[in-house]
Amino acid sequence: MSLKIRLARAGTKKRPVYHIVIADSRSPRDGRFIERLGYFNPLLPKDKPERVKFDVEKAKAWLAKGALPTDRVLRFLDQAGLMKREARNNPVRSVPRKERKARAEEAEKAAAAAKAAAAAAKTAAPAS
Repeated sequence: MSLKIRLARAGTKKRPVYHIVIADSRSPRDGRFIERLGYFNPLLPKDKPERVKFDVEKAKAWLAKGALPTDRVLRFLDQAGLMKREARNNPVRSVPRKERKARAEEAEKAAAAAKAAAAAAKTAAPAS
């Protein structure tokens, strides 16, 4: 059984509050869970300490048992100093699709030109 430390949505329509829970990875998002560790209220400002509250000791215990956190929960654990989250950077994704396509075509042409130049240099070298 693979365990996840993840968020389960609660609250009303357009007013979400999330519970930080330990659940089997096969169970639904808001379905059965093993233990509740805390909560996350995304409507509060980031500087308020009431935005995220969870039991650090329980989280340590579940991590020792092999539970894997989701990306959002990993951010909370990184803030608490339990785990290290690697910074993500995908600059290609921010470029509009047409520009990405044009850049890919240019790179393809440049690679073909480099290959042709290498082949020309190879055939010219034995002739000397």
